[in-house]
Amino acid sequence: MSSERNDTPISDKELRKITIGDLKPHNAQITIVEYDPDWSQIFEREANRIRSVLGKKALQIEHVGSTSVPGLCAKPIIDIVLVVENSADEPSYVPALEAAGYSLRIREPEWFEHRLFKGPDTDINLHVFSKGTSEIDKMLLFRDWLRSNESDRNKYAHVKRALAKKEWRHVQHYADAKTSIVQEIMARANESHEK
Repeated sequence: MSSERNDTPISDKELRKITIGDLKPHNAQITIVEYDPDWSQIFEREANRIRSVLGKKALQIEHVGSTSVPGLCAKPIIDIVLVVENSADEPSYVPALEAAGYSLRIREPEWFEHRLFKGPDTDINLHVFSKGTSEIDKMLLFRDWLRSNESDRNKYAHVKRALAKKEWRHVQHYADAKTSIVQEIMARANESHEK
């Protein structure tokens, strides 16, 4: 899940600015599959590997995004949040992750100092944020709400399936196109959370 940055597609120029390595256009539909119970086991395996590499520097590791919600269709890519003391302090954690085969693909200083790694042998998005970043709470609230609210889970699945049938220049454009439904669901989740 890419949290609601905005629903205007990011330009190639902007994507190139934050992408490390080649920026390869997707130019295809998005592959969405039915929920797979193995996703939670894949997450656990990756979380254990990250903990073994970073030790106490890994302050929190969470399974997020659609693969973390039983019954929800998803792109078959495991989204993981890794919380470190300071995600902008790359020397404190990047070399250890890279030595274990993870590759840094996105650096977004303007968006919560977000970093994104791809896995060494598993299709994952490892999102790294600093301790106390508000985006972490949003991602966890969205996940937990979808886990417990069948109506919103079904609405979200319906929108995802419809959008996935379109051709997208970049996968990020598909993620950005979900902004309005994410905001709508988050409004209900926040309202319920505040009660």
